[in-house]
Amino acid sequence: MNLRHFALPLLASLSLLAACSKQETAAPTTSVAAADTAPIAASQALDVLASQARGFAAGKILSTNAVYVLFDPQCPHCARLWEASVPLHDRAKFVWLPVAIMNAKSAPQGAAIMTAANPVQAMADHEKSLLAGTGGTSASADVAPDVLAAIKSNTVLLERLGATSVPYIVARHQGSNQVVMQAGANDTRALAAFLGIGQP
Repeated sequence: MNLRHFALPLLASLSLLAACSKQETAAPTTSVAAADTAPIAASQALDVLASQARGFAAGKILSTNAVYVLFDPQCPHCARLWEASVPLHDRAKFVWLPVAIMNAKSAPQGAAIMTAANPVQAMADHEKSLLAGTGGTSASADVAPDVLAAIKSNTVLLERLGATSVPYIVARHQGSNQVVMQAGANDTRALAAFLGIGQP
């Protein structure tokens, strides 16, 4: 494990993590300037995501301490993490950042969720459908250029963080005040422990 990724020792004993990795068929990301491909240090991760990433917030919206989750709409482990996060919405602000690493449906579905009138409800409906095996939200392949650019930018940020799978969480632990980063899904209890926000 890269030392820049801080993880709570207790976490390993609380749950097994599951994640989706990049698929060979995923669309390549757009080329970006060399400065935009530099690795992001853990100490800078929250600031970079706050200033450069685009997604939608769920939970305690006015909280200044955000939990960033990079997710692919086609990833069932991301769906499980969404479900695990819902009981914690009264204690944390989750910012969900769509990326496109799985397949051709990833970007259109991410765009549909991001631009929905109620992204939180759209995400809930999408993830329920995905876990039920019905493929998730029906979305047009014709994505607005600015929204597509935001999803591609989020995908580049995922790579710059050194992540090879989703979901990928970046947050500040409420107890230690340290930046914590992790790939994979947790159940609600393990997620609360990872974030230091107490048990639901």
